[in-house]
Amino acid sequence: MTFSILGHCPRTGQFGAACTTSSIGIGARVPFLAARTGGVLTQHRTDPRLGPRGVALLASGCTAAETIAALVASTPDHGWRQLAAIDGAGRTAHFHGARMKPAHADAHGDGCVAIGNIMASDQVPRAMVCAFLTDPAAPLADRLLAALQAGEDAGGEGRPLVSAALVVVAEESFPLVDLRADRDAAPIAALRAMWQDYAPLAEEYVARAVRPDAARGG
Repeated sequence: MTFSILGHCPRTGQFGAACTTSSIGIGARVPFLAARTGGVLTQHRTDPRLGPRGVALLASGCTAAETIAALVASTPDHGWRQLAAIDGAGRTAHFHGARMKPAHADAHGDGCVAIGNIMASDQVPRAMVCAFLTDPAAPLADRLLAALQAGEDAGGEGRPLVSAALVVVAEESFPLVDLRADRDAAPIAALRAMWQDYAPLAEEYVARAVRPDAARGG
C-alpha cells in the first residue's frame, strides 16, 4: 500500500525521496537520507528502525547492495519488509520479503530506484522511473514529484491516497526539503503545491542557518 522512489542528481550532489500511501504519516516512517551519503526506503509492515541503520551503513562505506544485505540479515522479520537503498555513487538495490502482499514490484534506472507494494499494478515502479529520467536537468524535487504522479497515473494503490512526503538532502546535516501532506484527499497535488511555495525559499532557509549575516529574511 505504498509506492516510493529514491533518486540522485549528480549535477548538484543531492539525494532525495518521494513516497505516498493510503495511511497517515508516511514521511515519518519510510524515507531516510543523509547528505553526501544516500538514502534508504523501508516499507510494508514498516520498520522505521531500519532507516537510520541503513543510512549508517551507507555512511560507513557500504554499497547499496551491501547495505540492503546487512539490513535483511539484521532482522528476523525480513519476510515482512520491502527495502531500497541508494549509495553515494548512485548505485541502487532493493529487497522484497517473502511475506509481502501483491502486487509488489521494483524498477531501477540511472541514479534511481522505485519500489511499491499492495499496488493496483506491478507497472507502477517502472512508470515512476521513466518519469524521473525524463528531464535530468530539472531540479531533483521536481523529478521526484513527477515520478510520484506517474506512479499514481499508472494505477497507484487502487485506493485513495492519504499521505505523501518529499525529502531532499544537499550539503548540510539537515534536509534542504522536508515536506509532508497528511490526511489530504489529494496528497500528491498538495505536496506539489507545498514544493512550489517552498522552492523559492529553500536556499534562504539554508543561509539563515549557516550564513545568518548574509541571509535576507528575519
